[in-house]
Amino acid sequence: MKFLPYAFTLLLSTTSFSTYAADKFKVCADPLNPPYSSKNQDGFENKIAELFAKKLGQELEYTWLPQRIGFIRNTLKAEIEGTDQFKCDVVMGVALGDDLTLNSQPYYHSQYVMLIAKGRGWDNITIPEQLGSLPLDKQEKLKIAMFDRGPGTDWLQQVNLLEQGIPYQSMSGDEKNNTAMTIEQDLRNKKIDIAILWGPLASYVLSKSPKNSYIVLPMASRPNLKFDFSMAMGVRNNDEKRKTMLDKLITENKAEIEAILKSYQVPLLPIPKVAPRKDD
Repeated sequence: MKFLPYAFTLLLSTTSFSTYAADKFKVCADPLNPPYSSKNQDGFENKIAELFAKKLGQELEYTWLPQRIGFIRNTLKAEIEGTDQFKCDVVMGVALGDDLTLNSQPYYHSQYVMLIAKGRGWDNITIPEQLGSLPLDKQEKLKIAMFDRGPGTDWLQQVNLLEQGIPYQSMSGDEKNNTAMTIEQDLRNKKIDIAILWGPLASYVLSKSPKNSYIVLPMASRPNLKFDFSMAMGVRNNDEKRKTMLDKLITENKAEIEAILKSYQVPLLPIPKVAPRKDD
């Protein structure tokens, strides 16, 4: 997943929701991807999709597929066989600037955090950089989740702790446990003591643990390493009308969206302003 600068122009007055009133609100989603989505529709992206469908007076319909390589190609951009209709029309969570889709305006901005399991010898850590300054014998005991992609692994390399990384796949391929579920289990079972996780994933781990089980340290972006990102909704690249509809929904339901995210304990930062696109 790429995180690149991307811009949008918010068009409010030109779109009528009645244009879509007879349609279904068709969402492409992972059936097991807490805290984002699930077939039980108990993820925060499910709740926001439910909100939007209600506002539009539409029936909410899902196309389920594990979010792996080829997800967009096999859902959002895939036609139903024998028709000119697509399987689904909206991906509820894409990184702003991801060029696989046309992106709405961002609807939340979050950051990576470091989770440190308490009671395992690291309770005196108050800033992430302390780990890189520990005596060598202490460093050698560190067990830190390390992913095949993401800024956490880059950070470990920068502070010379790459050898203390325990490798994980960001896309597990496991139909019964996604990455967040695996990390939560391994932290609980002491296979790892520390994880640098994207905010929503960290919120899932915290939601499954007794209160005060972890030290939570925000990872601050720096000039050569970014830890905070905006998230948007994705549609097909030529679907400007639906993008504009989503922009309007995001703007008019900002308070409700924020309340949903906060109910899932997602760490939120102010959404940065984005410059208009050159082609707008």
